[in-house]
Amino acid sequence: MDYEALKKEIAYHSRQYYVLDDPKITDAEYDKLMRELLAFEKEHPELVTADSPSQKIGGVILEGFESVTHEVQMQSLQDAFSREEVLDFHKRVTDTLGYSPTYAVEHKIDGLSVSLEYENSVFKRGSTRGDGNVGEDVTENLKTVMSIPLRLDVDVEYLEVRGEVFISKKNFEKINSERELAGEQTFANPRNAAAGSLRQLNSAVARERSLDIFVFNIQQIRGREINTHLDGLKFLREAGFKVISNDTLFDNIEDALGEIEHIGEIRPELYYDIDGAVIKVNDLSDREKLGTTAKTPKWAIAYKYPAEQKKTKIRDIVIQVGRTGVLTPNAEFDPVSVSGSVIARATLHNEDYIKSKDIRIGDTVLVQKAGDVIPEVVRVITEERTGEERVFAMPSVCPVCGSAVHREEGEAAVRCTDALCPAQLARSIEHFVSRDAMDIEGMGPNIVDKFLENSLIKSSADLYYLKAEDIAGLDKMGKKSAANLIASIEKSKGNDMSRLLFALGIRHIGLGAAKKISSAVGSIEALFTVTEEEICEIDDVGAIMAKSLVDFFERDSTAELIDALKGAGVNMLSLQDDTPVNDVLGGLTFVITGTLPTLGRKEATQLIESNGGKVTGSVSKKTDYLVAGEEAGSKLAKAQSLGVKVISEADLYDMLG
Repeated sequence: MDYEALKKEIAYHSRQYYVLDDPKITDAEYDKLMRELLAFEKEHPELVTADSPSQKIGGVILEGFESVTHEVQMQSLQDAFSREEVLDFHKRVTDTLGYSPTYAVEHKIDGLSVSLEYENSVFKRGSTRGDGNVGEDVTENLKTVMSIPLRLDVDVEYLEVRGEVFISKKNFEKINSERELAGEQTFANPRNAAAGSLRQLNSAVARERSLDIFVFNIQQIRGREINTHLDGLKFLREAGFKVISNDTLFDNIEDALGEIEHIGEIRPELYYDIDGAVIKVNDLSDREKLGTTAKTPKWAIAYKYPAEQKKTKIRDIVIQVGRTGVLTPNAEFDPVSVSGSVIARATLHNEDYIKSKDIRIGDTVLVQKAGDVIPEVVRVITEERTGEERVFAMPSVCPVCGSAVHREEGEAAVRCTDALCPAQLARSIEHFVSRDAMDIEGMGPNIVDKFLENSLIKSSADLYYLKAEDIAGLDKMGKKSAANLIASIEKSKGNDMSRLLFALGIRHIGLGAAKKISSAVGSIEALFTVTEEEICEIDDVGAIMAKSLVDFFERDSTAELIDALKGAGVNMLSLQDDTPVNDVLGGLTFVITGTLPTLGRKEATQLIESNGGKVTGSVSKKTDYLVAGEEAGSKLAKAQSLGVKVISEADLYDMLG
């Protein structure tokens, strides 16, 4: 078999297996063909072409991703959460057109949106959606996706299509099992896994993740005329793409709503995750008449299904003591798979929350992931109570140090009254060294605990007086690890004042407020003399934050801590450059809460602010988005009560690239 025939043979069988799910040969026979191809290309490297199946093996290591400007904007969809909102969409469409159009209804794949470009039927470039206008060139990683054809089965001068890269439920479980065995952090859900895989600089890693894709739209085409969405999907299938559609059109909105309901019913049986269904006007000339807004088409809408809820049993309610002394109750329940990930714990926020929902130890409860992100207890299934359930009571003493606890009037939080509580000290230092704060690499909770247990430190400032020989003898710390940690501590001395201010752990002062305050006052020293009124004049800094800041800097212990840090050579000045890279998020206000899968709060904040957005520390009616991670607390509940949109890190990637 000659080279061209061999490539076509392998491409045919790849499509049968990965796109049509109808293999015609065994895995062994396919592997034999691939070995034959690789052997030939090894002997004749000058003959290797861009459409060769060998290009799917991966192995290219990039220094970074180049930016790609999308000729056709990759818009997001308007969301609908109820039947009424879908009917409102239909009314807007019919009012504009003067008649009722035909609709297509499709699965909304929960993955990462990408653009694929072909010239003379050969795959040339693939990029992420990014902010819709500018994305990242991830061509080498997309080449490893077996369901993406490197050469089309039709002749076309130029074609750009849009698709959704995803990881199947089965492969997601396999990847997480392997990562768990290797001691690596598991992915929160398939979407995050797909996003992280596609942004790997080593394409071999992307290849190992078994990414898949569904293509759902033609962005641009030259050399062919397409008049309807259904015709476009038919063409995409003929070209060799994996397309998801039942080819059914709906002449009225009620039938389209019926299809949405049907998709919701079969959702758990699908081998991939969906987070909704999309209604699209079929006729492309109708779409032209309807037009678009700045970010969303007026001819389509995404119906989002309610959060998946599962039943489980609460085995215990345990208390976690935070760095500010707050005692937070957490429910520990039988592990259960919800919205693509296994959860076994959820915060119960405070005593009032537990009482309002009448949550007891031993209760059977419904749990969900709020915003498909944050585990939460929805309600108790009281009809399944046996009488053996136990009413929970907040402890009267701190479970860590045994000191009395106190609840201030008007507050829901119960706090440990001992400022020297080991839990507070440990959490305070963990916060100080975290990525959002002083960013001391290698200084995790276990290291903090070891330093405290061995009396090497009694405050955050003591870190800067450590020597490599002081810590090299600790368990699992060797000379090289000790030297690396000391170097990381030394490097942190040059951080901007805002990082230090946030690291101090002052109540109500988040990273955003710390940046604003640092930029306004210029130095840590100035904070010892500044007044509440002067602080309140700073944009987005209120009276509560101002009082908390001034109270903190009036303490003798604060002066001692700052003197020690200053004596160690820690920077006390503002070095900020507040100029955003662009204004993609201009006018939008974000709040970040919980632990994000891959981004530290500092990184997420920088990403938002460098694109013109604003990050604040508290949720209000002025907040546009809450970026929520695992273990989110009261900010999530407040956002939901105010109707603030809750998004995940993956959603943030979609908005920003």
